[in-house]
Amino acid sequence: MRYLSTRGHADRKQFCEILLEGLAPDGGLYLPESYPQLDAARLQALRQVWQSRGYAGLAFEVLSLYIDDIPAADLKALCEKTYTEAVFGTPQIVPLKPLQAAGHARPEMFLEALSNGPTLAFKDMAMQLLGNLFEYELARRGEELNILGATSGDTGSAAEYAMRGKAGVRVFMTSPNGRMSPFQQAQMFSLLDENIHNIAIDGVFDDCQDIVKAVSNDLDFKRQYKIGTVNSINWARLLAQVVYYFAGYFQATQSNDQKVSFTVPSGNFGNVCAGHVARMMGLPIDRLVVATNENDVLDEFFRTGVYRVRGTADTHETSSPSMDISKASNFERFVFDLLERDGDQTKAIFGEGLSRQGFFDLSGDPRFAQAATTYGFDSGRSTHADRLQTIQQVFAAYGMMIDTHTADGVKVAKEHLNPQVPMIVLETALPIKFASTIVEALGREPVRPPQFEGIEQLPKRVQVMPADVAQIKSYIAQHCD
Repeated sequence: MRYLSTRGHADRKQFCEILLEGLAPDGGLYLPESYPQLDAARLQALRQVWQSRGYAGLAFEVLSLYIDDIPAADLKALCEKTYTEAVFGTPQIVPLKPLQAAGHARPEMFLEALSNGPTLAFKDMAMQLLGNLFEYELARRGEELNILGATSGDTGSAAEYAMRGKAGVRVFMTSPNGRMSPFQQAQMFSLLDENIHNIAIDGVFDDCQDIVKAVSNDLDFKRQYKIGTVNSINWARLLAQVVYYFAGYFQATQSNDQKVSFTVPSGNFGNVCAGHVARMMGLPIDRLVVATNENDVLDEFFRTGVYRVRGTADTHETSSPSMDISKASNFERFVFDLLERDGDQTKAIFGEGLSRQGFFDLSGDPRFAQAATTYGFDSGRSTHADRLQTIQQVFAAYGMMIDTHTADGVKVAKEHLNPQVPMIVLETALPIKFASTIVEALGREPVRPPQFEGIEQLPKRVQVMPADVAQIKSYIAQHCD
């Protein structure tokens, strides 16, 4: 298996090379040269693996289709080390939770519980594996890695909890100053491990993401300080997320001649891009529904064909803050496929074109007209009022408390239900991470896991800095000496 850049760079690399690299040398994102195809026999074999060997076994089989430069026994051991009941709190790792009202013959939809990991968010599903992969590969090479990341809320804590204490790894995590929930901030800033560095940027998430890309595109600095990434621009993280689409499908169906749909709360397009990869492999997915909040750049694209980046002043601060994103980095991977893998055209629109114009328009491209049919995408948006109403409705009808981002997903999923096709909404976080909105909706505090009691009162370590690439580089260099 070899990997190529979405922007047409000539290099073809193996998995472990891009694991530590992040962006391609031309600023593109890595994708496999082709997606492994699953015939009926192979899909049935994967269902049997799920039934007999559980999530860790399924992860090994799916990852093995993309990773051929880690010995099979080692990869199997890494999966078994990562996906345990002790880490994720349940033997199924990602159980389906039916939203089924009393007296109804079948569920209205399912929630796939992805938030049982150490930081109570779906990012743990990939980040726990990524931490073990980094430690394994760095030890094998005798090298160190400095991870530069950007978070709108959940990536940061998931990465830091996965990397804390890991040999050979330092984490420099940028986040928008004051724009995460108090719980999210406390999860990150209360980590005092020497290899963890929190940097609060005066700006929005997109400013943080731009810094990560700018540093990653400075190839001399990147090589000198061995800079890697944990954002979903890193293919390894997105690949790990592909697994739970298979797990959700096998739980919602009895046989492989059935289809399911997924609704995915989306900001940076990484979570739903993993679903796109699973569908391209042959997993029987009917629709992939992209649910946005008021920052609806992705919904606008799927409705109109226009991708229009918002500036800092036009990026709304919402009650589903992890989706307060107006530059969806992973979207480039899907557009590359949409454009029939034309690296030159992808480079033209995502490189200078997007930075110069602030938008691109594919509405007149016949390939966009076929996108909904060929790739199965639908979309919708949700507002603060919608979130409150959905949280109230789900609690009243099903006795279940959901977080604000999952509420965005449920609201949009209701607009795309098909009685013949089960709908799975990806749960993205537990309600405690966004307690103030839960209290606003339900008049009660969400359940707080015992290990997080008093977390907001713990000592914190964070450096507040302007959105200045040069200053971030200087900070990294200073703390790598």
